[in-house]
Amino acid sequence: MRAVGALIGLAGGTFLYTTAEALPVGLLLPMAADLDVSPSQVGMLVTVYGAVVMIASVPLTAAVRGVPRRRLLSLLLAGFVVSNAVTVLTGTLALLLAARVATAATHALFWAVVVPAAAELFRPELRGRVVAVVFAGGNIALVLGVPAGTWLGSQAGWRASFLAVSGLGVVVLAVVAALLPSARPEQGHAARGTAPDSRRFRLLVAVAVLTTAGAIVAYTFVALFITEISGLPAASVGAVLLARGIASVLGVLAAGPLVDRNPWLVLIATVALQSVALLGLYFFGHHPAAAVTLIAVAGLAFAAFTAGLGGLVLRVAPGRSDLAAAALSAAVNVGITAGAFAGGLLLPSLGVHITVLAGAVLSLVALTLALGERRLPHLSPHLPDPHLPDLAPANRP
Repeated sequence: MRAVGALIGLAGGTFLYTTAEALPVGLLLPMAADLDVSPSQVGMLVTVYGAVVMIASVPLTAAVRGVPRRRLLSLLLAGFVVSNAVTVLTGTLALLLAARVATAATHALFWAVVVPAAAELFRPELRGRVVAVVFAGGNIALVLGVPAGTWLGSQAGWRASFLAVSGLGVVVLAVVAALLPSARPEQGHAARGTAPDSRRFRLLVAVAVLTTAGAIVAYTFVALFITEISGLPAASVGAVLLARGIASVLGVLAAGPLVDRNPWLVLIATVALQSVALLGLYFFGHHPAAAVTLIAVAGLAFAAFTAGLGGLVLRVAPGRSDLAAAALSAAVNVGITAGAFAGGLLLPSLGVHITVLAGAVLSLVALTLALGERRLPHLSPHLPDPHLPDLAPANRP
């Protein structure tokens, strides 16, 4: 029960970080009005946040690699609480941006450490299911956390939303600090990849960037697609996004047991499903029922894909699993940034229909790479990876 409680606490952390990252999107207009700045300037809070996570994940993880996980995660959640409380008290965009940078720095470290920390709580054959629960916290945030925060901000002011997030952070901090075992980060079965392979890890990073970019280039402007291509009223956008969010939660939970059996198959199947869904949306998106269904399927596929990434990083990590998870987190953020940027370039000249096609093409390229994993030779479990340095401790007096 202690392990289950700790796992729920870690999933609560992913819920809070995902909610805090996306809140300015829903609170764009009230924040801009209160701070007397333009909506585009408030939008920088999201852009800068993602850039910090993308750049800082690996170096920060390397810098604290000797800190025990319970202490580190507790410090990160404490930083989350404080930085979001400071957000409530800021009166200028510059101070708000500084607080967001601080939150993003703790975010970068949290996502690097949370996967191996959660995996250590249970026996190795349950890794996929454990990782799925952790990732489900982030998906539930998109279904419940961000809409609830947006609603609260519209009723009580945007600061109330960040105050609520900070308050929930105190609860999660208490759970993690009380229940997470205290162990050195280099100890335990999840400290390093079970089948370290630098070639497969590099392939995994490339697939993560392309698949994420494909999902985001299509999803960023999905509201326009729903109204302009599918012909649905603007009032229906929220319901369609809710359906996609629910499908995402179901997808990440369903993927967990499958990741334990064959994580590479899960990766290939989910990228293929996303490719098919986006191609179907491009060709049949003018039918409202088909559009809603395919948008939900695409969300399910991408959420399940992230669970596959979490399971695979614990398998093929070329050395420390936390450093590998940090690199993979940075890769996903590269995909998010590149996808949103590509969509912004395509939309004005070619229209929202083409953004969906671009997402399908990127996903198909990722699928081609993922299928190439089967052509890579498997290393003997008794032989070291020739691409890796000797990480075994030297027996010196």
